[in-house]
Amino acid sequence: MSRDFDLTAPTLEQRARRRVALKTGFYVHAIVFALVNGGLLLMSWIGGWGAGWGQGHRHGLVFPLWGWGLGLTIHGIVVLLKLKGEGLTQRMLDHEIEALKRREGGDRP
Repeated sequence: MSRDFDLTAPTLEQRARRRVALKTGFYVHAIVFALVNGGLLLMSWIGGWGAGWGQGHRHGLVFPLWGWGLGLTIHGIVVLLKLKGEGLTQRMLDHEIEALKRREGGDRP
């Protein structure tokens, strides 16, 4: 019995919207990261924020900067893998569809 390809697959516009949403989410995260950590840096220069957190005056700034920086890096890697992985997923899907067509048609892969 032959089955047609799933007709509910996302359209090109839906895929493009998803990609734009992934990129926009990362850009917003990066902008907020820069603004907040820039503000913390400014506060540490002006008012001595962070004193007592580490060995000296500005070491308290390192904790949120490294932690959030790690989170931003992971977010970027996830977005990159999702964007690049979409092509891989499509190639694997195409391969499986062809294999199933050959199998159902009587041909052995």
